[in-house]
Amino acid sequence: MVLTFAALLILLMFVFRPLQKNAFFMVYFALMLLSAYCAQKFGLAYKPFSKQSFLLFVPFHLVFINFATFAAYGADKKAAQKGERRTPEAELHLLELLGGTPAAYLGQKIFHHKTKKKSFQMLFLFVLALQVAIVYYMFRFLNFF
Repeated sequence: MVLTFAALLILLMFVFRPLQKNAFFMVYFALMLLSAYCAQKFGLAYKPFSKQSFLLFVPFHLVFINFATFAAYGADKKAAQKGERRTPEAELHLLELLGGTPAAYLGQKIFHHKTKKKSFQMLFLFVLALQVAIVYYMFRFLNFF
């Protein structure tokens, strides 16, 4: 299972190259591998690249990508207040695109961050609409409705 998680994470890094320099993605990467290792030690040992391994990847991914996204928004707000180096907007949007939209929304509301910048909000809404469309078509494909 650790092998499956590692392969999927490395694939994400090569598909989305800016993730290779994103500290928040690296924390997410480490948490994912650690969770896979712990799950394996506590009895969820599935064969590498099995259906069960891929299905287990999804909930772990959603939890940790949202954690990383929320942390990125908080750190960017703090950096903005101190006048320090900021997290590029493209990296924030990439974390949203990977599934961190709920945490991005929460981070915007809690930290009052990126809420007034129209171009950022438009791209955020586009990512949200894209994700809703993908989930809708996945459910249709799986005959949920």
